[in-house]
Amino acid sequence: MPLDRQGVLVALMTLLAVLAVLAVLRWASGFFIPLMLGLVFSYALSPVVDWFHKRRVPRAASAAVLILAILGSMGGAVYSLSDDASALVDSLPDAARKLSRTITRQARTPDTPLDTVQKAADELQKAADQAGAAANQPPPARGVSRVIVEKPRFDLREYLWSGTMGLVSGVAQLVLVTFLTYFMLVSGDTFRRKLVKITGPGLAEKKLTVQALDEINAQMQRYLLVQLVASVGVGVATGVAFALLGLKHAAVWGVAAGVLNPVPYIGSVAVTGGAALVAFVQFGDMEMALLVGGLSLLINTVEGYLLVPRVTSKASRMNAVAVFIGVLARGWLWGVWGMLLGIPILMAIKAVCDRVDHLKPIGELLGT
Repeated sequence: MPLDRQGVLVALMTLLAVLAVLAVLRWASGFFIPLMLGLVFSYALSPVVDWFHKRRVPRAASAAVLILAILGSMGGAVYSLSDDASALVDSLPDAARKLSRTITRQARTPDTPLDTVQKAADELQKAADQAGAAANQPPPARGVSRVIVEKPRFDLREYLWSGTMGLVSGVAQLVLVTFLTYFMLVSGDTFRRKLVKITGPGLAEKKLTVQALDEINAQMQRYLLVQLVASVGVGVATGVAFALLGLKHAAVWGVAAGVLNPVPYIGSVAVTGGAALVAFVQFGDMEMALLVGGLSLLINTVEGYLLVPRVTSKASRMNAVAVFIGVLARGWLWGVWGMLLGIPILMAIKAVCDRVDHLKPIGELLGT
């Protein structure tokens, strides 16, 4: 076969293989997402279990106690904040009525010159559209009935059912991730030794595998430690700032900011927009809403664009463009979970590509 045809054939086969892998990853997301979450959590908790194992504590006992302690602390935090969260939910009807009155009051105010010009432009656009439609539309045939398609009414039971099924699915995923993390912590370095054993008989292959696994382990633990410290800092700063401004349920907003902080781009936008809306409803003043939203945006900007990228780039040695594209691709593939797992997966890919000869161009593309 000529070299040019052979190159085209190899390129087409590579493209088909990539598309097949993406299709499988998207189709089997219910399997791969818990697997990746279990791997990430096992990387995060393995140093603690290893520390206890060196002091002759069985891995099964230390892993069980650690996971139960984490779940218990999370449950205690949720229970302690349940009153504030319930009060926030109970205040939603009053907030909706207040927002409705504000919108009605604004609608009754006299139009500004800008509103008058906008209405005139809308009327001119409507007249132009009607004239164009009348010129291009053929005369209607006689005896043809006019059909009006009505949109289905809002069914609360359908939304409650879908929400309940989503909650059940989330609880099932949490159980799967918990057990998977536990078994990975108990196994220790079993899979590590098996991977080194099956890489090949040569010493060079085994050495590259050990180096790649060590690099993945170190980068993953540093990244998770940075994210933990950053999330705690964002949550505390947000809660304290909102409390000083007099915003109700500031602790709930602080916890929400800390929990949503690891979700790239979406978490900070959700907290900023929600806090600004609640502040507008509570204070009835646009300036206070802008102040609350701007303060939340400032905290997330300092953390997400100044502090964390500098530390993360030193830990992962990846450029920002590759990280952004990788997070977007994972978000398209797996949704919010993909955006959360995008950076750890890119770290693992780069660690492997840096040590395989024919994959080093990919590692160079991901690097700084």
